[in-house]
Amino acid sequence: MIIEQSRSIVKEVGKALVGKQEVIEKALMAVYAGGHVLLEDYPGVGKTTLALALSKALDLDFKRIQFTPDTMPSDIMGFSLYDKDAGSFRFTMGAVNCNLLLGDEINCASAKTQSALLEVMEEMAVTVDGVTHPVPRPFVCIATQNPVGSVGTQPLPDSQLDRFMVRLSIGYPSTADQVDIIKSRRHANPLEDVRPMVSRDDLLAVQNYLDSIAVSDEVLLYITRLCEATRAIDLVELGVSPRGIIALSRMARACALMRDRDYVTPEDVREVFVDVCAHRLVLRPQARIESVSAADILRSVMESVAPPSLGSPAHVRR
Repeated sequence: MIIEQSRSIVKEVGKALVGKQEVIEKALMAVYAGGHVLLEDYPGVGKTTLALALSKALDLDFKRIQFTPDTMPSDIMGFSLYDKDAGSFRFTMGAVNCNLLLGDEINCASAKTQSALLEVMEEMAVTVDGVTHPVPRPFVCIATQNPVGSVGTQPLPDSQLDRFMVRLSIGYPSTADQVDIIKSRRHANPLEDVRPMVSRDDLLAVQNYLDSIAVSDEVLLYITRLCEATRAIDLVELGVSPRGIIALSRMARACALMRDRDYVTPEDVREVFVDVCAHRLVLRPQARIESVSAADILRSVMESVAPPSLGSPAHVRR
């Protein structure tokens, strides 16, 4: 049943984001895994459209905040105002009071404002004036950013990047898909055709079910060795953290779920490895000089670390 729901969600989102099934699937995997998504690409390729379409297909309460240099942390977290009639302070929740928060152009904001998302992305709550306020469940943050180097942008802190489960790039559509996009925009907004396929309770049930997807000790060791290998490369200053290892294991589980299996294979790990880990690497200046990207390094790691040979999914850890 879950696989049928997943296919219907991908199909609905595909009405608005034409020709990008792989990106839609990986964004949905991250949501299933309870993670957050960073969409990094140039303007106009559909980053915001993907977030809006996902919120509609998943029937999630949606809020959007446009990050600018003057966006304040209180816009995200909320603030307390003195209520003269009640004689006390009254808290008003900020943009995080939703199921799916779209942080548009997050790297246009100041570092102080960017860091306002750290607690809610990890703890599913915000603390204002010493009082902790939980956010609705499920909670997903989808942030967009233009490539670093664009005018008016600044890199996200490493601690912030590490809290995004995946970083995805949509890319330009093919010629045929661009023609379809033009045709679909002639009469209506395709987002209006996206219908809810599941409820919030259904999504929570899938997130809870994910823990039952089995992972063998051999695959767990493979995941760990892949991530450890990133810390022993000369061009890498900081490799994948333990948080990244956990994110990779959960994304691999979500990948197995999307492939209609109740156990994880090495192929699931390899399919999501670059998306989960590329933004977590801090490269040395020499890597830029040699035109070596984080994705290049991760692909070489996959070539150097041999996957386990699993003859049967039996005797796996759940």
